[in-house]
Amino acid sequence: MKRKWNKAAKATAAIAISTSMLFPLASSHQTAFSNVHNVLAAETQSVDSAYFQEAFKKAAKEFGVPENILLSVSYNMTRWEQHDGKPSTSGGYGVMHLTQMDGASADEKGLEEAHSFTPSPNLDQHMLDEAAKLINQDPEALKKDPLQNIRGAAALLAKYAKESMGSVPKDESDWYGAVAKYSGSTEEAAATDFADQVYATIQNGMDRHTPEGQDVQLKPENVEGNRASAEKFHFHKSTKDPRAEVPNGVDSQFIPAFYQQLSANPGNYTNYDVGDRPKLGGDIRYIVIHDTETAYQPTINLFSRPYGASAHYVLRSSDGQITQMIQNKDVAWHAGNWYFNMHSIGIEHEGYAAQGSDWYSEQMYRASAKLVRYLAEKYDIPMDRAHIFGHNEVPGLTPSSQHGMHWDPGPFWDWDHYFELMGAPVTPAHGSKKAVTFKPHFETNKQVVDVNDGNIREHSTNFVYLYQEPSFDAPTIVDPAMSAARPDEAANWGNKAEAAQTFALADSKGDWDAIWYGGQKAWFYNPHNKNTVPGDVQTLITPKEGKEAIPVYGSAWPEASAYPSDVTPKSIIPLQYTIEAGQVYAAEEKVNGDYYNAKVFTLDPYGVHKMVYGKEEYYRIHFNHRFAFVKAEDVDVVRR
Repeated sequence: MKRKWNKAAKATAAIAISTSMLFPLASSHQTAFSNVHNVLAAETQSVDSAYFQEAFKKAAKEFGVPENILLSVSYNMTRWEQHDGKPSTSGGYGVMHLTQMDGASADEKGLEEAHSFTPSPNLDQHMLDEAAKLINQDPEALKKDPLQNIRGAAALLAKYAKESMGSVPKDESDWYGAVAKYSGSTEEAAATDFADQVYATIQNGMDRHTPEGQDVQLKPENVEGNRASAEKFHFHKSTKDPRAEVPNGVDSQFIPAFYQQLSANPGNYTNYDVGDRPKLGGDIRYIVIHDTETAYQPTINLFSRPYGASAHYVLRSSDGQITQMIQNKDVAWHAGNWYFNMHSIGIEHEGYAAQGSDWYSEQMYRASAKLVRYLAEKYDIPMDRAHIFGHNEVPGLTPSSQHGMHWDPGPFWDWDHYFELMGAPVTPAHGSKKAVTFKPHFETNKQVVDVNDGNIREHSTNFVYLYQEPSFDAPTIVDPAMSAARPDEAANWGNKAEAAQTFALADSKGDWDAIWYGGQKAWFYNPHNKNTVPGDVQTLITPKEGKEAIPVYGSAWPEASAYPSDVTPKSIIPLQYTIEAGQVYAAEEKVNGDYYNAKVFTLDPYGVHKMVYGKEEYYRIHFNHRFAFVKAEDVDVVRR
């Protein structure tokens, strides 16, 4: 998705000192990274771990809301996390996820062109402002202060309950309608599903120690919701939607993403483009794995309003429920790169990249793997990491956009397990000895990672660090697009090789191997090949003989002469890297350039949108942490 939590560091002075000792700066762009695999966890600052629990108790009593209702609503919205008062991608603040959208939008179409739209003001969500008025507080207080956030939410729930039942209910079951209303959805299926989840959580109970140091407990109670209490809100009812494209035996629903023309200007529309893929709009080659950076229901709400981003599917963490929002024939705005949008299906998974182990549940892995296998078979997509990959592997279209491209699902997504669930384990039958496919064992692959929670420590991860020399005392490599990032940051994709990515071998010294990575030689610790298997690659490429260096690109657009007169040719701009003579990279496919020109609202793409096919050929390569393209005319194929 578009924005990520922008957490402020919580580290104490002691943490700051210990961090500077562990990673002393050599310069503004180079950091020593000594003994990264043995760094001890820093101590978090002292907090009152019972503060949230007491705040829920006080607010429940003040507004007459059952404490278990208040706790369960919060858990299902945020898992009792405050996120330092920063908004989620869906504009939700605080532990109760009170929304304040104000026309906020994203731009995941990824054309490197302005696609502006004017959202209708009545579609904005202002739960936070309404809650602030109910408790006579400044909205900013509800963003920053967990107690005021919880009080505001309790006041809102009490208001909704009165609207539903005529007065504040005494029976906990009669709060069902208020909870459904609090979901923020106008769709009956989504609103009542959220309420069902809230009551199921009460039935089962829950306790959690949050990343912010809070110990919160919801004791189990045998309470069932009164579904009739939701009738006064007149949610939109929908029947089984024939547009749903899901495998048999999964819990699923179809809730359409927003798609409307918002003014007389046909270019003023959002959140996706209509197509008829694979006939019109690009053939479907890839499946892109995302995380939501907010909760499940807020994600569905977000894509149901004008926003500028969307995905074909959204999955819930707790049980793997699948919500399809866009038909696969249409082009969702999810990858931030129009070329990859044209050719892919986007799947959002409830969770946060920096907290993956807390959100990426076995139920969600299994449901997602079943969905991906179904889609791969339907659209003839190879079940490998060259065609099923993370948002973090999608490149920018220009040098300036490369840095800002996303890093989800992040270092805590277990790719190896995911592909095992698909029935496509990362064990190539005929791998190349000139390349390696990374295969660290997730559970035992402990790496020191700063997830910005004030506690730098080891985690089970899907990557290995890459160094400038074959030594843990050497600095990790620095990507030009990530020159300001510290090496241990979870979001720093520039010095990491991820599970099932494939690269050409460049060198070997003792227990260390080197690969060609992002235009440089990158070393990694690999005793007895513990972190790799022979490279799963069919083609290796190198700059054509006689060329000192060649450019790389973030797309494979057609040559200018391929465009009809009424379609402006796309400029293909080299990224900030080159491949020098002698370097070798793993190529996954050879394609002709193409482009889907879709810039206006329409319900029928034929005769309105146009597909442009070129003759220019490109190889898509594993370049650094992200894919890149090189022109076929610039390279020679190396015998594997």
